[in-house]
Amino acid sequence: MRRALGCTRHHAGATLHPCVRFAEQAGAACITTELARRWATQPVDVHPAHGATRRSPVRRFAQYCRATAPQTEIPPHGLLPYRYDRTPPSISTEQEISQLLAAAHQLPSLTGLRANTSATVLGLLAVTGMRVSAAVGLEREDGDLTDGSLTIRHTTCGKTRGLPLHPSTQHALEQYAGRRDSRWPQPQAPRFFLSERGTRLTPWSVRQTFVQLSRHIGLRGATARHGPRRHDLRHRFAVRTRRTWHGAGVHGEQRLPTLAAYLGHAHVHATYWSRSATPALLRVAMPRLTTDAEGTHPAS
Repeated sequence: MRRALGCTRHHAGATLHPCVRFAEQAGAACITTELARRWATQPVDVHPAHGATRRSPVRRFAQYCRATAPQTEIPPHGLLPYRYDRTPPSISTEQEISQLLAAAHQLPSLTGLRANTSATVLGLLAVTGMRVSAAVGLEREDGDLTDGSLTIRHTTCGKTRGLPLHPSTQHALEQYAGRRDSRWPQPQAPRFFLSERGTRLTPWSVRQTFVQLSRHIGLRGATARHGPRRHDLRHRFAVRTRRTWHGAGVHGEQRLPTLAAYLGHAHVHATYWSRSATPALLRVAMPRLTTDAEGTHPAS
């Protein structure tokens, strides 16, 4: 019913089917708080975050079932409490981005397409703040390189939006498209970005390449399991945009909805999280904070 209203509910669907099988195996006639707790804590050594994530769609499903089955118990919000702590983003410097792209151009590749694809995708993520899923999901017709824009489809908001590009970004995509077409004039997938074999890229392959390159240039340790993430490029774009606004004397709060629309955020509060404070951002913001204290103009 919720999907018919436009909600995707991918996670909820993947969670509820196993939950229903668990309830049937337990011989339960309806959902109870104890049943939800037992389901969410399977297996016994499950991480608290996983248990809390499992509980949420079951609680909403119980609310739906309560309308026709009054004996249904709705698990309380306090069941399996867990507070998610966001990992602070790693904001790469211009030099680190240059090193990352240079290393991508040196990736082993029989035809050179893997190196070109990796460098172009990572460069696009850095200068536009796109989600990885949006970049690898681009179709060939989504790149209007004569008009200098990209069409982003199937976003988290369920809308299609245009993404204007800087002329330098447009030129880089044109160069990549020429190399791609010379190697794969009739590829196996009609995607804008192709793998070495002419197939579509996946977010997992981009992540794997990013981790490999990060280790190669020293952003990650050789065996480190944690470090800069490809999604941090999105945070970097938001911070860099804010820093540019501050440096130009632009009122950042008034422009925040524009940044949210460009990044494809459903709510502005997601954009607030993306604009993490960095020493460079604080340096350019400090003069505005000083004048705010003197009552010259409102804070941005």
